[in-house]
Amino acid sequence: MTRIVRIGTRRSQLSHWQARHVAALIAQLRADIRIEIREYSTRGDQLLNQPLPAIGGKGVFTQALEQALLAGEIDCAVHSLKDLPVDNSPGLALAAIPERGDHRDALVSRRGESLAQLPTGARIGTGSPRRRAQLLALRGDLTVLDIRGNVPTRINKLRTDGSYDGLVLAAAGLQRLGMAADISQLFTEQQMLCAAGQGALAVQCRVEDSDFFSALTHLPSALAAAAERAFLRGLQAGCALPVGAYAAVAAGTLSLQGCVMSPDGRARIELRRQVEAPLCEESLTTALALGETLAKDALANGAGELLNEL
Repeated sequence: MTRIVRIGTRRSQLSHWQARHVAALIAQLRADIRIEIREYSTRGDQLLNQPLPAIGGKGVFTQALEQALLAGEIDCAVHSLKDLPVDNSPGLALAAIPERGDHRDALVSRRGESLAQLPTGARIGTGSPRRRAQLLALRGDLTVLDIRGNVPTRINKLRTDGSYDGLVLAAAGLQRLGMAADISQLFTEQQMLCAAGQGALAVQCRVEDSDFFSALTHLPSALAAAAERAFLRGLQAGCALPVGAYAAVAAGTLSLQGCVMSPDGRARIELRRQVEAPLCEESLTTALALGETLAKDALANGAGELLNEL
């Protein structure tokens, strides 16, 4: 008998790419599955004229999909992992993290200039306090302006209305939409540390269905994401605060770097730790502990005072 799996997604082009990607992964697992993709409009998609922190932070992109899961309308929801709050909603589980895409941030400028080539006072669009702080740390003369909307809408605004000289966006989103040629510069971790989970997808489902969807997990990506999200949780930080985190697994070692910044980028606390982490599920506990320890390091170095000021 054919099993139907209903995937919930937001309505943007990028969200549809993500849902189709997960659908293809599910199809590789089971030939007897038929996929249905269902669209939902989230509060974050509807309130585009306000900064993201002002309307409730990351959860505004996930609540409608979580409600659909709990109501039994869909079997799983596909999110950008960086949009998913670090604490699970009751009855729901983060069942799988497929292989991560590019974690870096990217500059898209009107004429293809790098950040260093942009004129004094150049206007850069971003809705992220983390990106704003790191841009100002790199160049204090920049004028950083808020911008909301999906990726093609932002790029079109850059090209047509003259309000911005450049935008900073997630490289993975541009690449997934076939817009990699628009990238003027890819930032290194030293220049701009990414958001926790950036470039990764999250497959969320009801707790009782998690065993089925967990087969989609890419373990190195899951270990890295667990460490990054544990760092955020330890700081009690969300998208309203300028915090970055990036972890990676190489040769049995899990390394994690984190940073906490002031909004103007002038104050910055940077930290790094690594632990042995063989590629096995038991290492998820190690990854969580690593993130929690780095958060304690940050707090011991003054991160609490910096975040409390915000």
